Amino acid sequence: MSGYVNVSELQARASALRQDVRSFHAEVMPADLREKAHRHQVLDKEDYVRWMRLLDKQGWAVAHWPTEQGGRGWSPLERFAFEDELARLGCPWVIPFGVKYVGPVIYAFGSEAQKQRFLPGIRNTEEFWAQGYSEPGAGSDLAGLRTTALREGEHYVVNGQKVWTTYAQWADWLFCLVRTDRDDKPQSGISFLLIDMKSPGVKVVPIRTMDGYAHVNEVWLEDVKVPVGNLIGEEGKGWTYAKFLLKNERTAGAIVGWAWHVLDRLKRHARETRVDGAALIEQPLMRNRIGQFELRFMALEHAAYQAVAAMCEGSENGGEASLIKIRGTELYQEVMETLVEALGAAGVAFDIPALHSAGLPPLGPDDAGGILKDHFYNRAATIFGGSSEIQRNIVAKAVLGL
Repeated sequence: MSGYVNVSELQARASALRQDVRSFHAEVMPADLREKAHRHQVLDKEDYVRWMRLLDKQGWAVAHWPTEQGGRGWSPLERFAFEDELARLGCPWVIPFGVKYVGPVIYAFGSEAQKQRFLPGIRNTEEFWAQGYSEPGAGSDLAGLRTTALREGEHYVVNGQKVWTTYAQWADWLFCLVRTDRDDKPQSGISFLLIDMKSPGVKVVPIRTMDGYAHVNEVWLEDVKVPVGNLIGEEGKGWTYAKFLLKNERTAGAIVGWAWHVLDRLKRHARETRVDGAALIEQPLMRNRIGQFELRFMALEHAAYQAVAAMCEGSENGGEASLIKIRGTELYQEVMETLVEALGAAGVAFDIPALHSAGLPPLGPDDAGGILKDHFYNRAATIFGGSSEIQRNIVAKAVLGL
């Protein structure tokens, strides 16, 4: 978007959208799903599919898509407000791999046949997607990927390994970066393929993380035949499409909302917990820590709104999203650690079976076990979506000109 932007009008629409999201959470969201989210329990594929279809029914799942592709053409400010409000309310994660990642790549660079084949299933979650980017030795540095796709007639034959592939165990399709030219420059030899996970030669191996659950996986690809028609855009242009996708990945408004949600939970616990006859929040150390968090969150939120405003005006320099990613994830981890400490004995009560059922944790508040689970899992928040070290390199180049 460029040229004149009526910021006041966008702010009014974003404010109205926030109210719509709050009403949806209170009145439309099924009670069992809301309770699971409140307790930070593990959601299964059926939960996420139901969640995504609820959002689609509201017209929100792909509202950030252009109107000609079935979206509402949301501005960056509306998108930010939507993701931020959902996160503040503690709603389930909006699974991004279809609606936020590969969907926009397909409608921006795909053929008409690919748009007709894949976009409807992405929009209504008829098909579940996973992202095949990271490899052993090629995570943040995607130019170092080694998975190959060699053209043989009307197919590519794919061989290699992907790792840290979120929810690959549920996926129907994998959008994948592959090397189609090993003699070219690292970035120039990369292509973007859509791989049917039911294809012979695809093997998914779960990786159990600190929270006791397998969110991520290894995906092995051995002589997997992929039709040439599943190539997005031009051969060798995958790096361009990957950068387009990563920009969507790294501008998520949910980062700020997650942090506020955990801080609100910390304040609630501090008000409800009594130590030596007084509320925990009355202790000077706790009040000081909460006050410092609030000031830092307000600064983060201000920076986020500045970045969104720059996006609306088409004047962003590429460093804003990286700054928000760095500070947002670090603050999120800090306040989550403080919350676990404040829970005391309940903060170390980790009952994995209870997180997969309606059972309560062994002691403490009903969401204590889930809070510890999220604390464990989100130690990786400063790594996924581009590590903090990579984000600092982006800031150094885009903002400081180094």
